[in-house]
Amino acid sequence: MFRKLISLVFLGLAAIFCFFFYVQHFKWRKCFNELGRCYDGETGTVYLEQSGQVWLLLTVLALGISLYQALRMKH
Repeated sequence: MFRKLISLVFLGLAAIFCFFFYVQHFKWRKCFNELGRCYDGETGTVYLEQSGQVWLLLTVLALGISLYQALRMKH
């Protein structure tokens, strides 16, 4: 039961991190300049290319932990 709960928590975290990866990086992937910055004039926000790597890493780690816990569950 505990492994199932941990697996679901990390699966939820992976979904949240994936959402942030999309919002912070993937949506703006063609806008980044040579310095790795993208300015959104409508909201006044500057997006950094490096943030995409961080959110993607967190997504992969959380998904990996979730899958590891799911595979180790005993039926």
